[in-house]
Amino acid sequence: MNSVIGGLALAGFLALGPAMAGEGVLKIGRDQDSVFMDPILVSQNADVWVMNNINAQLVRNTREATGIEPDLAESWRISDDGKTYTFSLREGLTFSDGSPLKASDVKFSLERLRDGEESVFGSMFGVITDIQVPDDRTVVIELSEATTPFLSFLALFAAAILPETAVTGDYDAFSQKPIGAGAFRLVDWRRGDRIILEENEHYWEADLPKLAGVEWIYVPNDNTRVLQLQAGEVDAMIFVPFNRIAELDSDPDINVHLDPSSRMDHILINHSHEPFDDVRVRKALAKAIDLDSIIEAVTFGYGTPANSYIPAGGMFYNADNPSYEHNLEEAKALLAEAGVEDLTIEFVVQAGDANYEQVAVLLQSQLAEAGITVNITKQETGQVWDTIVEGAYDLSPNYWTNDVIDPDQKTGFVLDGSDEDVLSYYTRYNNPEVNDLIAAARVETDEEKRKAMYYDIQRIAQEDVNWLGLYYSPFRNASRSNVGDFFQNPMGRFMLETTTKE
Repeated sequence: MNSVIGGLALAGFLALGPAMAGEGVLKIGRDQDSVFMDPILVSQNADVWVMNNINAQLVRNTREATGIEPDLAESWRISDDGKTYTFSLREGLTFSDGSPLKASDVKFSLERLRDGEESVFGSMFGVITDIQVPDDRTVVIELSEATTPFLSFLALFAAAILPETAVTGDYDAFSQKPIGAGAFRLVDWRRGDRIILEENEHYWEADLPKLAGVEWIYVPNDNTRVLQLQAGEVDAMIFVPFNRIAELDSDPDINVHLDPSSRMDHILINHSHEPFDDVRVRKALAKAIDLDSIIEAVTFGYGTPANSYIPAGGMFYNADNPSYEHNLEEAKALLAEAGVEDLTIEFVVQAGDANYEQVAVLLQSQLAEAGITVNITKQETGQVWDTIVEGAYDLSPNYWTNDVIDPDQKTGFVLDGSDEDVLSYYTRYNNPEVNDLIAAARVETDEEKRKAMYYDIQRIAQEDVNWLGLYYSPFRNASRSNVGDFFQNPMGRFMLETTTKE
């Protein structure tokens, strides 16, 4: 059956003049600085969460991240065989610099995402065989095979539609001051300090954004961000430490937001470093860790144990996926069986992150009981990420929030060892059976069969200890009481288009 999805109704159209100016500039304290503003090069949230507000895609996740809705495309059709997607763009679209947004820009952006030499998520879009643009408002995408999660792929931040002339004309200028079609435009990027956005009067959605601008301010120390929020130096902050939630929530001038999330915290294991290439050693680590006590001490009851790489409540999450129980004797026996003695671990942690610094200290103490020495190395945020990508670590705490609703994206990025670009989230984990299951689930159209495949993937990854799962938790942000609708959806996107500041 031919599938047709209608577009959103518009209250008005911006081509006749700029929207009414938003009121107020929202200052947000964040823990990480941005590295890239080119969507095909990005994988860290510090970059993604800013780009989400300056870019737009053909389609996007709904506000509550429960489905897909139109964005730049007002409607689309899917062929009976599931291999042809035809999108109709909204009339009169423009980029934030006022230049027209055409179907040719869509073709350019998606082909660049698929084929770019350094494109982080290019493999997800390898299924695209051809893109035709019969006119300026029509995009026809041909796939090599029906791909069940493809529509959700197009809602990924990396699939942002960019102006071809700006990217190809002066890329260096574009990379420093990118142009998009989102609700805000980037006007200044002061590395190590802040990114300044202002409202995009050309944004397609009438009467949005409500703010005149946004400043993302780099404040790496958790406690400093809290103090700045309390003093009114910032209007909002992200990553409230668990141990400060109750305190801030009792302040009448501050609202704490514990939004439902797809967040999972974990500890990356570098499988390319001996002896962590031995599953017995990885299992020994899992059994030597008292996860319940870590969660209780670190999250103050706001976290729950992670038993799968898929977030609790996510599509195809298996609540009954097996987990490892704390057992020091079994941990020691596994190390002995693997012939490992006097194991020393280089544990790299982000300096200033109170939660992860606490995890590091607790882990150091617990693993010492199994005869394992943990050396804690603190690095600045950007340095930690470089260290992880380069593989110059043994273990390192990290977290993931989903970018698309379908589990395919995270599964491929975290577990597909055949993808040489991301190397299983830089753990270097590689199990051919899992690789094959990922490929099969991507094209399976029967929902129950897909679910069974993802149950198998979750089980095998857990048996292999691809990483050490820590906990699931809500997003934990806070804002001053004069800020309205400061909301982060389960995919991690800050819905700043509708945020207000009195």
